[in-house]
Amino acid sequence: MYEKEDLLEVRKVSKTFRSGSAEVKAVDEASFRAQKGEVTVILGPSGSGKTTLLYLIGSLERPDAGEINVFGEDICRPDADLVSYRRKRVGFVFQTFNLIPSLTALENVTLPMDLDGVPAGEQRRRAEELLAGMGIEGRLLRARASRLSGGEKQRVAIARALANDPDLILADEPTGNLDSATGRVVVDILTGLAKREGKCVIIVTHDEGMLRAADWAYQMRDGQLRGIEI
Repeated sequence: MYEKEDLLEVRKVSKTFRSGSAEVKAVDEASFRAQKGEVTVILGPSGSGKTTLLYLIGSLERPDAGEINVFGEDICRPDADLVSYRRKRVGFVFQTFNLIPSLTALENVTLPMDLDGVPAGEQRRRAEELLAGMGIEGRLLRARASRLSGGEKQRVAIARALANDPDLILADEPTGNLDSATGRVVVDILTGLAKREGKCVIIVTHDEGMLRAADWAYQMRDGQLRGIEI
């Protein structure tokens, strides 16, 4: 059984994008905390800055100012090992799945472990176990990602996100390309990862229905983040 503890602290993080002479402040001094075993939902319309904030937490973008502490370590430090952080601490789930179409479901899940030097036998065992937990078994293991349904692709994507047993799951509009029934299944899977396995799950979405899964919720608009009651 896991113990609840602060895993993530975002402190006054800002990010500005420049295009010619124009500037857009995508994230404006955003601050929040998130714990193991909890789901945090960040709600906002397209262009509100929520995806940029998620990418900053996942170190796909670097902030202009502020701190992002994971287990007390600031990943914004110039000497932070971001490659190791992304491989070992973070699992990404994207709206567009981001699977490699020519690889099978099994190969998509073993790939992060291969990049991390996990022995081949262990890769396959863990990948099969993770996929089985997502309902992907039998012939689906050997199906190329391009031939899977949207719901199957997202389940494979979640299994891939868990391949290296990360503490932090970052989900960007994870139900955006799914029908409502399949979307509910995916939300239940993400909630289960928090409640049963102690993962810290951060979901950014425009869908207010996602609030049913939240322990904590925030509204993002024009780059500014504020807490909302649920």
